[in-house]
Amino acid sequence: MTSTSWGMWAILLFVAFLSGSLPFSVWIGRWGLKRDIRGVGDHNPGATNVFRAGGKGLGALALLLDILKGAIPVGVAYFGLDLSGWPLATICWMPVLGHAFSPFLGFQGGKAVAVTGGIWIGLTAWEGITVGGVALLLFFALLTVDGWALMGAQAVLLSYFALTPDSFNGLVQRPDFVSVILPAWLGIVAILIYKHRHDLTQRPDLRPKWRPGPRRRAP
Repeated sequence: MTSTSWGMWAILLFVAFLSGSLPFSVWIGRWGLKRDIRGVGDHNPGATNVFRAGGKGLGALALLLDILKGAIPVGVAYFGLDLSGWPLATICWMPVLGHAFSPFLGFQGGKAVAVTGGIWIGLTAWEGITVGGVALLLFFALLTVDGWALMGAQAVLLSYFALTPDSFNGLVQRPDFVSVILPAWLGIVAILIYKHRHDLTQRPDLRPKWRPGPRRRAP
C-alpha cells in the first residue's frame, strides 16, 4: 500500500467505527418513546428493546439503521473504493466494534447482531443476511440460549461461504474467502463471543417442544 492508500485506509477505519458507534436505538427510544430503552428487557441498547418498549414502527426503524451503519461503510469500501484483502477485512470489524463499545454510551454498547447483518450486506448483498438470518431464526426457535443460537448461525454462515462458489450470488462478486471473508468472520465472531459471554457460560438446550420424550396430553 502507498502512503495515500494507508491514509485512506486509516480514514475508512475511523469512519466505519464512528458509523457503528452511533446509538440509534437509544436515541430513537429517547426521542420517540420518551424513555431509556436500556431499562427494558435485557437492558441492551439495541433495536430489540425498542420493540419491547412498545414501538413497532420505531423498532423497525432502529433495526434498519443498525443494519445500515454496518452495510454502508463496508459497501463503500468494497464496491465504491475496490478495497480488498486484509484492509477490507479490518474495515468489516470496525462497525461491530463501534456498536459493541460505543463512545457515545461510555463504551457500553450493544450486542452487535443487527450491525453484523449489515456487514454481510456490504460484502455480499443478499447472501449473508439471508443465510445468516434464516439460520438465526431457526436456532432461536430450537435453542433456549440466545448466545448459542447466534453462534450456531455464524457457524452455518461460514460453512455456506466456504462451500459455495464466489459467483453464486449472481448480483455481485463475493470477496475472496481466505483473504477477506474468513478474517472478517473471525474478528466479528470474536467480538460477538465477548458480548454474549454470559450466555455462552450456560448450557445450550433445546426448547421444551423439541425435546425427545413423552409429552403431556392436554386435559
